[in-house]
Amino acid sequence: MPLQAVMEVVKHFENYNSIPQVRHLSEQVHQIHLELAHQITGDFQEAFTGPNAKQFSPNRQLAEACLVVSILDPKVKRDLLKWFVGLQLAEYHHLFQESQDAAWLDKVDRRYAWLKRHLLEFEDKFGPMFPPDWDMSQRITIEFCNLTRQELAKLMAKRKSEIDVKLLLFAIQRTCTFENLLARRFTGATLDDVDPNPGRNAQASASVNPFDAPDADGDSTNPFREELEEERGDAGPAADGPLISPFNGIISKCFEPHLYIYIDSLDRNLSDLIERFVVDARQRPEGGGAVLASCADLFVFYKKCMVQCIQLSTGQPMLGLTATFQKYLREYAVRLLQGGLPKIAGSSGSLGASVSNITRDLSTSGIMQNFQSFLKEGEVTRYTGEEQSRVCSILTTAEYCLETTQQLEEKLKEKVDANLRDKISLSQEQDMFHNVISNCIQLLVQDLEAACEPALLAMNKISWQNIDTVGDQSGYVTAVTSHLKQTVPSIRDNLASSRKYFTQFCVKFANSFIPKFINHIYKCKPISTVGAEQLLLDTHMLKTVLLDLPTIGSQVARKAPSSFTKIVVKGMTKAEMILKVVMAPTEPARAFVDQYAKLLPESDAQEFQKVLDMKGLRRSEQAHLLDLLRSERPGMGAGHDTAVRSPEHESSHIKKLEKLIKKRL
Repeated sequence: MPLQAVMEVVKHFENYNSIPQVRHLSEQVHQIHLELAHQITGDFQEAFTGPNAKQFSPNRQLAEACLVVSILDPKVKRDLLKWFVGLQLAEYHHLFQESQDAAWLDKVDRRYAWLKRHLLEFEDKFGPMFPPDWDMSQRITIEFCNLTRQELAKLMAKRKSEIDVKLLLFAIQRTCTFENLLARRFTGATLDDVDPNPGRNAQASASVNPFDAPDADGDSTNPFREELEEERGDAGPAADGPLISPFNGIISKCFEPHLYIYIDSLDRNLSDLIERFVVDARQRPEGGGAVLASCADLFVFYKKCMVQCIQLSTGQPMLGLTATFQKYLREYAVRLLQGGLPKIAGSSGSLGASVSNITRDLSTSGIMQNFQSFLKEGEVTRYTGEEQSRVCSILTTAEYCLETTQQLEEKLKEKVDANLRDKISLSQEQDMFHNVISNCIQLLVQDLEAACEPALLAMNKISWQNIDTVGDQSGYVTAVTSHLKQTVPSIRDNLASSRKYFTQFCVKFANSFIPKFINHIYKCKPISTVGAEQLLLDTHMLKTVLLDLPTIGSQVARKAPSSFTKIVVKGMTKAEMILKVVMAPTEPARAFVDQYAKLLPESDAQEFQKVLDMKGLRRSEQAHLLDLLRSERPGMGAGHDTAVRSPEHESSHIKKLEKLIKKRL
């Protein structure tokens, strides 16, 4: 084109504008440009708004004029396009102005239908007249989107009291579907030419699949590890990958300030869901160690809510959604899990009465008969098999909630706008599920301890000083073993999917039961040497049973965890050492004290006195040994002087102090 060639020559001589002839020619060319721009603009206005506009049909003259405009100052093209696009949307302005019934949200799809029809008519009639690189249909569409977003925002601000969640979601769904249609139709190349800040949500334009990175284990039972394409339907991206589109949010951004209506609706729905869960749990309590069905239902609902909210906005509404999730995670933890735990109805009163009724002077020959009757009378209220199973189910459910809540937090942080990421945390809710797990384990431990308690009390009622021969293990050991064999395999089976928490149960039971057993050993007083030998045999047998606790009653041979084995070995070895000290002669005294310090190096003077009580020594006899321990083993006696002094020793000390005061007076 000659004009193009002329412009290139003028540009080439820009550095020579100081020469009058060159400057004059340049000014002439500039003037020609202005005249061409004025003439072409006038021709367009005459053709499209003049008296004969209705009869106008595209012609070659205007088509060539467009080519000229492409060469002129870019401002000429921008002004012409702005005017022409506005002209194309004049009818839209009129049909959907604020006062028109069609302008409201319930008819929002009519807006999009209008644009589709108009673009078809425009492209059919005027499309060939404009250069392809002008992207006229796309420019009209983008201006339509910006105008629609602004008009809907103003309209909703004035009539927000009329918006309910159903209407809001209808409008958003139709709008998002339209935006996805535009994404498939246009590239968005002219978007910034029309509006450098159209209000689209850049974060939302990325992948909206919150589960596009499933864990390596591929656990399909966790709803936050599943694919979402089935959730998205026609509004979603093509199957070959997530759709990245600049049109995402170009209109629907206007709905974001009103998404609190959607969040409030979710709150009400979740409240109803939790209430239904509570009623179902009361009517049909679940057990068997399996995860409660209500838990899966809750997180599936969470998943759907999150996917939907991500499609609506990844900004501030996501924080509102997170707060709602937090609220009902806490509700579930408190009402369904903690509130669903069966209570242990202890019978300490009847147990104490049974103990008091046992004769204090059991003969050796009558130990087993009296022991059996005591166990029967001293039975405590325990969990039924169904209740025990329910505790295990609540534990596994809390574990599932804990893991899934961690996944939920990761996905929320991944999908929310980067500047809001630090405001999302579900750590407190995770702590609540941790606490439920700990409570479940503690209840199982307490229940098993309650079963063993009558046997330990019976052990204290045996006349250990009257035993003159060492036989097989005592009846209380058999009773404890029986309870362990009845209870632990059932818990192990119910926690088959939570091996680490079964191990924790074994560890906590050992940590609780062994110190209690040692305290009951101290109560076996006085005790003869033969009685101590029998008790030592019982302790060793019980130690063997406890070491086998994780696999007791199992057909599968599996080595107990080392952490558990260390606890049992350390605790029960201490019990054995206590009995060996009891069996040792107190003369010579120094050798006895050395033996105590050697066998129980971590012990103290207070426990030493308990050993002396078991041997049946009087307080006056104990005083010398205690002083010897404190003098030769200051580390063992330090910090326990007040606790270990006998009443006789304290009385003597007070009398000496009284005599000293009298002398001074």
